[in-house]
Amino acid sequence: MPSPVDVPELVSRTLDLSRQRGFITSTRHETGRLLATLAASRTGTLAELGTGTGVGSAWLASGAAKEARIVSAELDPSLAEDVQKIFADVDNVDITAGDWTSLEGFAPFSLIFVDVREVMEDIDHLADLLEPGGIVVLDDFMPSPHWPPIVDGQVDVVREQWLTDERFAAAEMMISVDASLVIATRR
Repeated sequence: MPSPVDVPELVSRTLDLSRQRGFITSTRHETGRLLATLAASRTGTLAELGTGTGVGSAWLASGAAKEARIVSAELDPSLAEDVQKIFADVDNVDITAGDWTSLEGFAPFSLIFVDVREVMEDIDHLADLLEPGGIVVLDDFMPSPHWPPIVDGQVDVVREQWLTDERFAAAEMMISVDASLVIATRR
């Protein structure tokens, strides 16, 4: 279902950066509203692994309590610098230039948002970064009416692994007719 058109001001600023930088896709409003909702239920440290233009972090910040800390890492130093400028006046958000593993020192996380396929593949590492009861949101899947999930004629092994790993209670959620995400809670 489509979500309301209006977005928080911080999200608008990151979407403007997306357009300026030529990012064709960024976190959908439906996913963003879910992130804000989940962030509102979390304490401690929340993370976005793969900042991009900061849209996911902006959605997390729009829902998170002021006491919660949000950390995010972006590989491209120039892009990280642009995103840091957007968040300069937001006390509880830290954007780091570096690989996602540079955030390990902030773990354990109460919520992790991932929309980078290569990061999603490292389920064991991500599981170790979550506190018990911590939630991971994995974005950018294509809905599949099959089990195991089939995309482009092949089994989506990353999604299959997250949905069947016994360390997690997990579910796939369609956010539109052409997109879904996986939400997994660490047991």
